[in-house]
Amino acid sequence: MKHLFKICLLTFFVVMSCSEDNDETQQPNTPNLVIKLKFDPSQERLNNVGEPATIPDGNAAQSPTISRMSANYIELAPGAFTPLGEGEVVFNGSETTTGGDRAINFQNARFAGNDEVFLTLPLNQVSAGTYEWVRVSLAYQEGDVDFLLDGVDYTGTLASFVGYNTYITTFDLNGQSIDVNGNRLQGFWAFEAEGFTAQGQAPAGATTVPNPLFDSSPIPQGSCVVTGAFENGFTITGEETQDVEVVLSFSINNSFEWTEVNADGKYEPSAGEQVVDMGLRGLIPMVSE
Repeated sequence: MKHLFKICLLTFFVVMSCSEDNDETQQPNTPNLVIKLKFDPSQERLNNVGEPATIPDGNAAQSPTISRMSANYIELAPGAFTPLGEGEVVFNGSETTTGGDRAINFQNARFAGNDEVFLTLPLNQVSAGTYEWVRVSLAYQEGDVDFLLDGVDYTGTLASFVGYNTYITTFDLNGQSIDVNGNRLQGFWAFEAEGFTAQGQAPAGATTVPNPLFDSSPIPQGSCVVTGAFENGFTITGEETQDVEVVLSFSINNSFEWTEVNADGKYEPSAGEQVVDMGLRGLIPMVSE
């Protein structure tokens, strides 16, 4: 059985979907902008340009169970023609050049799970105005996926580094230590199942990154900046007296996709079935009333 696990992990080639942290010092009697994360398997499944996407013939997919996620950048954009970086940037994650080129500093990354708070920021640090869009540069996602091996169903944990470039020393995956000590470009992954681990690098440009503003406000290749629209806009007056909560709901609807060898809808890497995408499939920002 251990030999079969090693074969499974070796054939697991996964293709996946800036400055210092903001000062979040609490200020007495000052309302906050509170940003939460949500991972929704029933939310619409989109492609890179924000259009509904079906699973191609010959492929299969499943909705993973995401346990935690990290972002490196959050921006509120007033309109569809606002260039990336020229909106209201409310969060910049930690970066470093320790590994050479500029990269996300994974050791200082901020994480949140489903329905958990990712960011709390005093509202007086956010410019008053109406924002139609939000942009989130994703850095990391971790969750469980099901796979079939020798006719038996198992669950493994996948760590996906989807940021533009990430500096990683060592990280823990289900109690297993993964040593990297260097920079890794978008698409680096690690997998753990039954105590066995594997790691690899996906090809450039393979991660689905939905951007409905593809024509009016493109994003750089490899940046993993997912874009979503507020249904009725998001207005900050500067006169708020209570916290304002924004939920960033990400679609994980069949976001783990692979090519089928055995047409049974189950992922079977030992049969040569290879993953073709694990990018998130859409973003809907919601303002809590």
